[in-house]
Amino acid sequence: MAQMNPTVGDLTKNSEMILRFVEEARAASANIVVFPELALTGYPPEDLLLKPGFIGDNIRVLNDLAGNIRDITAVIGFVDRKSEIYNAAAIIHNGSVAGVYHKMFLPNYGVFDEERYFQAGDAPLNIKLDDITIGIGICEDIWYPEGPASVQALAGAEVIISINASPYQMGKALLREETLVTRAVDNDVIIAYNNIVGGQDELVFDGHGLIVSERGKVIVRGKSFVEELIVADLDLDGPLRSRRHDPRRRKVSLKADTAHVRELKLYTTKVPSAVRSELPLRSDAPPERLEEVLQALIMGTRDYVLKNGFKHVVIALSGGIDSALVLAIATEALGAENITTVFMPSKYSSHDSKADAEALARTLDVELLNIPIEELVGHYADSLSAYFKDTEENVAEENLQARIRGNLIMALSNKFGWLVLTTGNKSEMSVGYATLYGDMAGGFAIIKDVPKTLVYELSKYINKRSSNTVIPDRIITRPPSAELRADQTDQDTLPPYDVLDQVLRAYVEEDMSIDDISELGYDRDLVKRIVYMVDLSEYKRRQAPPGIKITERAFGKDRRMPITNGY
Repeated sequence: MAQMNPTVGDLTKNSEMILRFVEEARAASANIVVFPELALTGYPPEDLLLKPGFIGDNIRVLNDLAGNIRDITAVIGFVDRKSEIYNAAAIIHNGSVAGVYHKMFLPNYGVFDEERYFQAGDAPLNIKLDDITIGIGICEDIWYPEGPASVQALAGAEVIISINASPYQMGKALLREETLVTRAVDNDVIIAYNNIVGGQDELVFDGHGLIVSERGKVIVRGKSFVEELIVADLDLDGPLRSRRHDPRRRKVSLKADTAHVRELKLYTTKVPSAVRSELPLRSDAPPERLEEVLQALIMGTRDYVLKNGFKHVVIALSGGIDSALVLAIATEALGAENITTVFMPSKYSSHDSKADAEALARTLDVELLNIPIEELVGHYADSLSAYFKDTEENVAEENLQARIRGNLIMALSNKFGWLVLTTGNKSEMSVGYATLYGDMAGGFAIIKDVPKTLVYELSKYINKRSSNTVIPDRIITRPPSAELRADQTDQDTLPPYDVLDQVLRAYVEEDMSIDDISELGYDRDLVKRIVYMVDLSEYKRRQAPPGIKITERAFGKDRRMPITNGY
């Protein structure tokens, strides 16, 4: 199973990557090599699928690929075109496309929009490779108990190959594994689950390929967030032995409609068993929760920056915990030599903030620019004085500072071609505790979907996993502040983050009502105020840069609320 990292739309690069994996699989004497869902186009191609030229080019490249694939059978995800277009798997054998399977179950929830583009397939497909029967499925097909896999197994499949583009979110790998084990045991079939790895805009794909035996044992567990070829030998007598001892199967098979399962017969010169020794079992344990999240953020950052052609990034370093975490992630993703940081103090910036920003930059060995903004703040205030006279200072004056900083960092970006990484977290973005055209200005928001409480957890974890303290302890322990006025802390405006994040999770991710959340033990007026801030800030979030999805429901592709909203 080629756990590959394609780039959406780059048909040439993706096809070259496929051929490299084919050669590696052939060198391992594999009989069959499997590529992820839409491996040729990358996932999700979104409205590229509305361009006839793109569909035609992907078919042309597939046919060119097929001509270069011999002495091994390959399953490759691509977009097929008949009267409609299909999310499809091509079965390549002896230098040509021998058959095609069309995905039958199209997801249309969360980040998925497949019904916008694709027609659903109407028949399962089994391939008969010499005397081995293999069912072909694509992602969503495997998640339904009564989906194609059940009828494919009843029609004789000993193995189900499932090619996938399943995005990462916290805890999802365990749920996937539990589902695959259930599906394998229920159908007395080996399941080979292959997933894309890599970052694509807001999405990160974690790979984490699996092969599960008919008894639910994990034969191979691939690495998370790593591109690799997962190679395994399968005992194909196992499903046959299991089926002889499973009376349920005989009863179910009498009622099953297996006649509409298409069968593709392929013949090959078998690799003699003496050519290669039996492969050892391998099972890479999944990373624990914080390491998993950190690797997702690192991969998402690296791929967004590099796939979009940037070589250097710039980060506004405040001396606070959010920018510290963003810098630590970016340094691991891109290397210190590819990062510039900027400290832009005003009269409200504390000595501790300056000292901590300098200590962090020194520890991570990144360039730090110091651009004071106090004089610029004065110029702005003078320009507005005639219009602001006879008014009390309020958030407008505070936000001038943030907008000046945004202006300066975007000027550096514009001048040198650096990508600005913003530093806002999910808690702030939820309630609008961010300045439009100020600290929200930039190209990519690494921790946009990371709640503040998780920001603290990740920061402590980074220090724990490192041989030295990366993020100064004072950054983690002192009260968070935007430092836009004297003696300001976040908690002047917001509830404590451990309370805020729980209410936000209930409202944003679980769609609970004010009454429902209040019944969990939270003050109703407080809940009502938080909900009001979330709803009021939708217009800001629409103008925020994209950021990496790690939670069950991120703003943007996952949660799409109207700005003009009277509910």
